[in-house]
Amino acid sequence: MYDQILFPTDGSDGTARAAEHAVGLARANGATLHVLHVLDTSTLTLDSHSKELMDAMESAGRGSVAAVCNRAIDAGVHAVDVVREGTPHREILDYADEADVDLIVLGTHGRTGLSRRVLGSVTERVVRLSDAPV
Repeated sequence: MYDQILFPTDGSDGTARAAEHAVGLARANGATLHVLHVLDTSTLTLDSHSKELMDAMESAGRGSVAAVCNRAIDAGVHAVDVVREGTPHREILDYADEADVDLIVLGTHGRTGLSRRVLGSVTERVVRLSDAPV
């Protein structure tokens, strides 16, 4: 049913739990699992510390992607690792289109009420704007 599954991760506990589902779905369907981390550059200002911060963010992102890819490989799932820069929901949606994914599996932080409305939610935006099921 699914050939290409996208799993965006930010390395948080919410995405760690969702990774189990993504790997299981990919395994059950014989699908390729695309593991994506987006370095959120939408809020960074350019100053002398930006390069240092970006390097640290990239290292953490690559680590979270590698952890999920290793879990997938251990389960016999073909995994593709991707790290991008930009606005998270936009990069997720763009990658989903480019890779022609059939399903997007996302974790959530579980924010509710005012904090979700004020801060917004990457998951909520992807759910609303995606052409693929989420």
